[in-house]
Amino acid sequence: MGTIGYGVLSPATVYSNVLVTCESILGMVFVAVTTGLVFARISIPRSKIRFGQYAVIGPFQNVPTLHFRIANERRNKILQAEVTVTLLRYETTVEGTVLRRFYDLELVRLRSPVFELTFSLMHAITAASPLALATAQSLEAEQAELVITVAGSDETMGQTTHARYSYQWDEVLWNHRFVDIFVRAGQAATVLDMDRFNDVQQIG
Repeated sequence: MGTIGYGVLSPATVYSNVLVTCESILGMVFVAVTTGLVFARISIPRSKIRFGQYAVIGPFQNVPTLHFRIANERRNKILQAEVTVTLLRYETTVEGTVLRRFYDLELVRLRSPVFELTFSLMHAITAASPLALATAQSLEAEQAELVITVAGSDETMGQTTHARYSYQWDEVLWNHRFVDIFVRAGQAATVLDMDRFNDVQQIG
């Protein structure tokens, strides 16, 4: 990009020398910027966080609980993983105005110091929960959506990795629970069966 050479310069004028110098500088700047952009793009860690196909609502400790399931499909761990869940739904005010409202759902556990395999997320539907009076029909009428965001630090690269997923109202299964994906293999070993990651079963 800047093959100036060390031979005889021809034409040997000030203008040609200035032109070649500018071309050389611009060529080096272009290479440096391109290299930086490519490296920054490649070095961004991919989250590879797998979300369950459905969200389920079922009893836990005799309390109706909203459950999510996520898994880390990376070979390395995600440190200080933090999860937030937000409920989005349409509501009509007293004046008849339709608004899109956001509600943060409090999780039983929202952080994991080391996210290596799976992470079960639970929101207890108590009287203080935005889902306290919700039903399958009300979620459909409100066009409800549940948005999950996961953020953490990549163990190897030290960079922040994040992922987002959303569940529509028809992807929330009532009176269901997730099938256990930890399977006994022998007397002491426990195996994580990812083929059952999306499996659910009805309660009752």
